[in-house]
Parts: sequence; C-alpha cells; structure tokens
Amino acid sequence: MSCDTAPPFPTLATTRLQLREIGPPDALALYEIHGNAEAMKWFGADPVPDLAAAMRLVEVFASWRLQTNPGTRWGLQWHGQPTLIGSCGLFGWNRNWRKCTLGYELAPAAQGRGLMFEALCTVLDWGFEHMQLHRVEALIHPDNLPSLRLVQRLGFVEEGRLREVARWGGRQHDMLQVALLRTEWRHLPTEAPE
Repeated sequence: MSCDTAPPFPTLATTRLQLREIGPPDALALYEIHGNAEAMKWFGADPVPDLAAAMRLVEVFASWRLQTNPGTRWGLQWHGQPTLIGSCGLFGWNRNWRKCTLGYELAPAAQGRGLMFEALCTVLDWGFEHMQLHRVEALIHPDNLPSLRLVQRLGFVEEGRLREVARWGGRQHDMLQVALLRTEWRHLPTEAPE
C-alpha cells in the first residue's frame, strides 16, 4: 500500500451500532463530545475549543489510515440514526511487533448501556483477524473507573503504572498500562482444522 492510498474503510456493525468512517458532517457531533470538559476529563487531551478544532480532529482520524504506522478510527452511531455518539479505534500499529493502541470515547447520553463493550468486541475481533495483531494496549487514568471496568471485562490485564506520563489540563497525570494478548482474546474464532 502506498502512503497516499488507504484501503476501503472497514465498516462494521454490531447488534445496535454501525461502526463507520468519520467525515466532515460529524464535526459538530465530535465537538459536542470532545468539547465537553466533563466528558473528556480522562481522555488524555484538553477539550477541543471550537468547531474548527473538531474539524481538524476529523482530519486527524482520517489521516491515521495513510500513515506508516496507521490506525482506524470508527464513528459509532445507532442503526438507522446518522448522528455520531462516539468513536473507537486502533492506532499506532507496529506491524513488526504486531501491536497497536486502543482508544475510545462515548457521548455522556449514550453511556451506561454497554455500547462501548459491544463496539470494542467487534473492533478487537477485526484487529486480531485483519491486522494480525498479537497485542493491543491502552493507557487509562487510574481514576477512570468505568473505563478500567470496561477493559477488564474485555480481558485486558493491568501491567503497571506510568508515572506522570501524560499531560492535559495544565498538569501531568499518571496512567495505567493495560494490554490484551491474542491468546487471551475469547472472541477469536477457533482455528480451522488442518
């Protein structure tokens, strides 16, 4: 694959959600999520200040698929409803090491319904199968208990605390390193007989 051409976007679906490419029409919905300081307090970046910054975020997510160590960021929407309610993705793909990083966020009104668990099960299945991943990592703030419960439910294992590794909100933050290995992923299909 050349650096200026990405393969077709891998649209996915769950029982309740469509996981699709994020585009310019999603900038307002992204701004409503990423501009909300309370909703983004554990995301690892300062809230976006305006709609123009949200539009740049759309461009950043799109650019991941064209990079040397690419990634894919899916927009999440209810089936039959075009409005973005969150996103999740695999990025920083190191092909040689067969690993990448997982990231996600969900609008406050959509939280507490198991939607991100549903989306991440599908995304992890796709990553282990199509990216041939061996390891998926995530960094989560120690106080972000809902996110820690989510990744534990998915089978991620806490590996340690990275002291003051992240910076947002004008200060440094510790983050917990968690990871999931291919051999630990319960959603993988059984191997085909030889």
